[in-house]
Amino acid sequence: MKHHLLVLLFTIVSLQVFGQSQTQETYASSITAEELKEKLYIYASDEFEGRETGLRGQKIAVEYLRETYKKLGVDAAKEDGDYFQNVPLVLVNPPKVSINIDNIPFKYYQDFISTSDAETNTINTDDIVLVGYGIKDQQYNDYKELEVSGKIVVAIGGEPKNEDGSYLISGSEEISKWSNGRQALRSKQNTAKEMGAKAFFLIDEDLFNRYAPYYKARDKRGGESNLALDVNEETMYGFLVSKSMGDVLLKTKSVEINYNQVSEPISSENVAAMIKGSEKPNEYIILSAHLDHVGMHDGEVFNGADDDGSGTVAILEIAEAFKAAQDKGQGPKRSVIFLHVTAEEKGLLGSQYYTDYDPIVPLAQTVSNLNIDMIGRTDPKRTEGKRNYIYLIGSDKLSTDLHNISEEMNTKYTNIELDYTYNDENDPNRFYYRSDHYNFAKNNIPIIFYFNGTHDDYHKATDTPDKIEYDLLENRTRLVFHTAWELANRDDAVRVDKAAD
Repeated sequence: MKHHLLVLLFTIVSLQVFGQSQTQETYASSITAEELKEKLYIYASDEFEGRETGLRGQKIAVEYLRETYKKLGVDAAKEDGDYFQNVPLVLVNPPKVSINIDNIPFKYYQDFISTSDAETNTINTDDIVLVGYGIKDQQYNDYKELEVSGKIVVAIGGEPKNEDGSYLISGSEEISKWSNGRQALRSKQNTAKEMGAKAFFLIDEDLFNRYAPYYKARDKRGGESNLALDVNEETMYGFLVSKSMGDVLLKTKSVEINYNQVSEPISSENVAAMIKGSEKPNEYIILSAHLDHVGMHDGEVFNGADDDGSGTVAILEIAEAFKAAQDKGQGPKRSVIFLHVTAEEKGLLGSQYYTDYDPIVPLAQTVSNLNIDMIGRTDPKRTEGKRNYIYLIGSDKLSTDLHNISEEMNTKYTNIELDYTYNDENDPNRFYYRSDHYNFAKNNIPIIFYFNGTHDDYHKATDTPDKIEYDLLENRTRLVFHTAWELANRDDAVRVDKAAD
């Protein structure tokens, strides 16, 4: 009799587990290529005018998202019932800057560019400090025994090497962040700012030749956006300069900077909806994608079908699947937030505002972030492996649990080739730092970034919905759904067992 009871109990438990699995797959199957295509042809249409932050097209986009969630019956994430989280931004127009060194005038774009936002001011000083590479690191410190507060700091590009040709900081042939393109500029400039410098000049011919044409084209289109809360906070004037100007700087006795900045406030919004957890409503899984793109240029609409229309409609489909489960009494145990962030193309500003200034739910109770940015195409540079693939970035950076769950869900349900080619924060492409997950990761929240790689239509008017591979978009969206489902319903939240960099 005892044996029969044990068999019966085992059978009941097995059926419950099987039933749960079947239910999960049933809801996942509601995510279809047809529905994704229908939504994306709307979201990436010319009507949305490229969804540039703060402009008419972006307003159309956020209204579409809000109305879609209302129709689905998915509530707003904010307690006041508003789907919109206002993100205060400022449009910083290209500054008018003149620089004279020992009374020699230098020209903007030709000799230097401004790399920071600052208030209008005139600086005339002979208080100049040469700081070598401008590095402050555990392995090497150019600032040791130097006082630079209130002074002009001048640094050169690159980083020191050992006698055998290896890099001193990494101890290998691999460069560190101090030599890695824009990250090097940001790291050196931020270090000078932290040390109290009034202005910073980086002499780097290669970086200048790379960025001067980009800045010139960008400035021709108009200003760029920044968080209003960051503008002019602890102002420092930063410049990237050519070698010819740098040669004069290294020998200079006096520098005069005339800096004229004009900015204006603009309005933009994150959109956040939520399905509240049935058992652990105060633990949160956040699914994110950026709602914006780069707008219109020379009369052409840059539709941004892949970037990031694909991620946006994926989240809408996942929300619909979770809502269907909730309507059947099988809603998630933890709360699931569907977060569409603005101003990603302006520097991850919408997600930065969410994490750094106004999180809708406490970051300490945010279990994980699954971020989707471009999952509708294939990478032409990827010449080996399955067509049915996805690049995963960051899954193992903070949580072994999260990485294992991701692998398990894929093996069990979707059988996509998980490609970790770009899962290295030192990769020259810097993808780990280039989408909205990074603002969660820097706050020690485990993340996964889903990405198909770039292609010839990236940031062009040719990124249109007819080029999306909808079967791949369906598969990838289902993978995110299964991972989110497991994270929301497992007994224990994923553990953070690795430290954020």
